[in-house]
Amino acid sequence: MTKSILAVALTLLSTTTALADEKAFPATLKAHAILPANTIIAAPADAADYLKTSGKFSAADRKRAMDLGSVPGKDGVRPTGLSLPFNGQPMQGFSGIKAMPDGTFWSLSDNGFGNKLNSTDAMLMLHHLKIDWDGGKVEALETIFFSDPDSKAPFPIVMEGSTTRYLTGGDFDIESIQPVADGFWVGEEFGPYVLKFDTNGKLTNVIPTMMDGKPVLSPDNPTLALQADPSKKTPAFNLKRSGGYEGLALSKDGTKLYGLLEGPLWIDNESVEQADGRPALRIVELDAARKSWTGRSWLYPLAEGGEAIGDFNMLDEKTALVIERDNGAGTLDKACADPKDPKPDCFAVGSKLKRIYKIEMTEENIGKAVRKIGYIDLLKIADPDNRKRQGGGDGYYDMPFVTIENVDRVDDTHIIVGNDNNLPFSAGRALDKADDNEFVLLEVGEFLKAE
Repeated sequence: MTKSILAVALTLLSTTTALADEKAFPATLKAHAILPANTIIAAPADAADYLKTSGKFSAADRKRAMDLGSVPGKDGVRPTGLSLPFNGQPMQGFSGIKAMPDGTFWSLSDNGFGNKLNSTDAMLMLHHLKIDWDGGKVEALETIFFSDPDSKAPFPIVMEGSTTRYLTGGDFDIESIQPVADGFWVGEEFGPYVLKFDTNGKLTNVIPTMMDGKPVLSPDNPTLALQADPSKKTPAFNLKRSGGYEGLALSKDGTKLYGLLEGPLWIDNESVEQADGRPALRIVELDAARKSWTGRSWLYPLAEGGEAIGDFNMLDEKTALVIERDNGAGTLDKACADPKDPKPDCFAVGSKLKRIYKIEMTEENIGKAVRKIGYIDLLKIADPDNRKRQGGGDGYYDMPFVTIENVDRVDDTHIIVGNDNNLPFSAGRALDKADDNEFVLLEVGEFLKAE
C-alpha cells in the first residue's frame, strides 16, 4: 500500500470512527418562555440623538432611511412583518448566556443588524434576565450599555467625538459572555477580540487574537486597509467574516477563558484547518489574570452537515456544551424545491442539523480534536406534556432557527437554550413572521451525565 493510499485510508477510518462515536441523547421540554420579537427599549438619556433610533442604514443600497418603519425586514425574499428604522433600540438577538446561582441569567444582544456597515446606530448592551417559566415571560431586570470613555479601543469608534462614547455594532460584534466578579468578559467577531468590561459596562481591555504565534484576522479587523495601488496584493486575513468568537467559556476555577471560533482558520486560499477528516474550529486558551494567550488550543471538528457553532460553556474542568448548526431555517416540509430559486411561500433552505454537543477537552488532546461524547437534537425535543407555546407538533417541540446561540447548564439535569432572532431578518418559526426570542428549559439528565 502506497503512502498516499494509506493516508486516505487512515483519514476515512478516523472520520468513520468520529462519526460512529456520536451518540444521540433524549431531551424533554420542561418550560418555554418568549420575549416578543418587536421588543424595543429607549436609548440612555445621555446618548447622542443619533442613537435614539436604530436601523437607519439597513436598506440594500445602504442609503440613510430617516422615516421610521420605511424599510421592510426580509428573510431572503420573504417579508418578516417588521420594518426599520426602529424608534429606540431592539433587545433582540440574544447571543450567549450564563446561568447565575440565584436563578437569573446574563445575556447580551448581538451587534445589531448583521454587519459592520448597517449597525453603526445599534447600541451594544447586555441584559440581566429573569425568566418566568410558569408564565412564559422574559423580563430584563437591568440593561447595561457598553461604552469606551477611556479610549481603550485601538481604533476610532463610531461615537468617537461624543461625550459618553457609547459603543455600537459598527465597533464590535459581541457574541459571547462570561460574567465575573469585577465585570464581564465578552468574545467578539470583527477582530476577533476578547473584550473586558467593568460592572458598569466600561471597556477596560481589548485583546487581539494570536494562535501559534500569528495574528488571527477577519476581513472586518480595523487594522486592515486596502492597498492604494491595485497592482499590490490585498491585505491577508485568515478568518471569514462572522467567523470570530461565537463561543467564550470560563474554566470552573475562573483562571482560564476558552474562545471558540465560529468558522475554521484558513491555511491558504483553498483549504481550512481540519480534524478527524472534517473542517475544524479552534478553541484557544487565554490566561484571565495575565490577559494573555497561553499557546494551548484544541480543534472542534464539525459534524457532517454542520456549518457553525452558536454558544459554548464549560460543565467542569474537562467537559463543555457546544451548540452546532447548519445555515438552514424553517422546517423541511415547507422548504423550497430549488434553494437557488427561493420563493416567498417557502423556506429557502430548511433546517437539518441543530444540535447541542457535549465535548471533552483534556491535556492529552491539546492541539488535537476534542472528543464529542454525544448530542441532543434541537429539531426533535420530546414534549409529552405539551409545554410548548409555539412551534413543534404532536408530542414534540423544535427549534428550526438559523441561529441558536444560547446554552448553559441550569442544574444537574436541566439546561437552558435560546435563539438569536436577528431582528428583523430571521423567520424560521413561520414563513412570514419575524422570529421571537424563545428560551426553553430542557431536561437532559442522561446527556449531562454521559461519559
